[in-house]
Amino acid sequence: MKVRLFAGLVLAVLALLSIDNSYAQNTISTGVPFLLIGPNSRFTGMGETGTAISDDATAMHWNPSGLAFQTTGTEINFTHSPWLPGLGLSDLFYDYLAAKKYIKSINGTVGASLTYLNIGEVITTDEFGNLTGKDYKAYEFAFALGYATKVSKPVGVGVVARLIYSRLSPDNVTVGNEKGTGTAFTTSFDLSMLYKMDRGPKFLKDKFSVGVNLSNMGPKISYVDASQADPLPTQLRFGVSYNVLRNEGNDLTITADFAKLLVNRNSPTDVDPFYKAFFTSWKGGIEGIAKSIQTSVGAEYWYGSPKLIALRAGYFYEDPSNGNRRFVTLGAGLRYSLYGFDFSYITGTENNHPLANTLRFGLLVNF
Repeated sequence: MKVRLFAGLVLAVLALLSIDNSYAQNTISTGVPFLLIGPNSRFTGMGETGTAISDDATAMHWNPSGLAFQTTGTEINFTHSPWLPGLGLSDLFYDYLAAKKYIKSINGTVGASLTYLNIGEVITTDEFGNLTGKDYKAYEFAFALGYATKVSKPVGVGVVARLIYSRLSPDNVTVGNEKGTGTAFTTSFDLSMLYKMDRGPKFLKDKFSVGVNLSNMGPKISYVDASQADPLPTQLRFGVSYNVLRNEGNDLTITADFAKLLVNRNSPTDVDPFYKAFFTSWKGGIEGIAKSIQTSVGAEYWYGSPKLIALRAGYFYEDPSNGNRRFVTLGAGLRYSLYGFDFSYITGTENNHPLANTLRFGLLVNF
């Protein structure tokens, strides 16, 4: 039974780690990496950018301060993805649900989101390889609440608080002399800012924006041994966007995001708390820091007045020494009345990469 539980836990963890920097050589591992999965078919179709745009309910992930500029109506936004199709696991999927509403009495917009990763059914055996019939489902989810407001006409700020639950095994686990559980719970919070240029030269006014999001700050998470707890995937995202063309019937925007994990391991069991890692995770000089930054660029073209059909494309790059994820993204969208539909597709990955051919489907309603 001990072997069964430990094996189930290991399988679940391996499934999770394949999400975060698959095939990495020197990447720093974290707990609950599902928090880094880019939701929303729209922005993932643009190379997984969105920090400087964040103009829908999924700003809860990309940049919560984007909610500050959404001062009308209510939106519900849902994304579904059969996750990591390259692994061939039909019951591994990812769902993301977000909503936002402007509330005049508090001079801001509130948001909520639910992130769910279904890792799938873990088949259990005894020490002889015989099926026990005590299979279980492993999953993780996070529930977040956010608030954003404008501190001036061009500047919005936002904050998010999050509850995180990870269930890799439902029973008590014994590994050697250590006992614990295959479930874990923790909390985190985000801080963000978005600036939309509303003055200055004509080629920048109402065209250029820049955003920053510091996400997943919080205490470490542990399953079996608290002394070997893993850090949360604290991440700093910086993004810029520029509206190249806007006239009746045509709208083209280009955007770029840069993201870095703020995690520092001094040894496999010695991990800096997040508030210390803000400073200690910048290692290796200019070259080392540059290699630790993920870079993504994207473009979105809308046709119609009001916006009707969208085409999107992007590219995501991660240094070979720090994850080696490199892929092209494609996407499209449709808006009609209160409803919207988006999808995105990952292509151009290395052979047999688990992310190859990943699809995301999104639906939204504004009312």
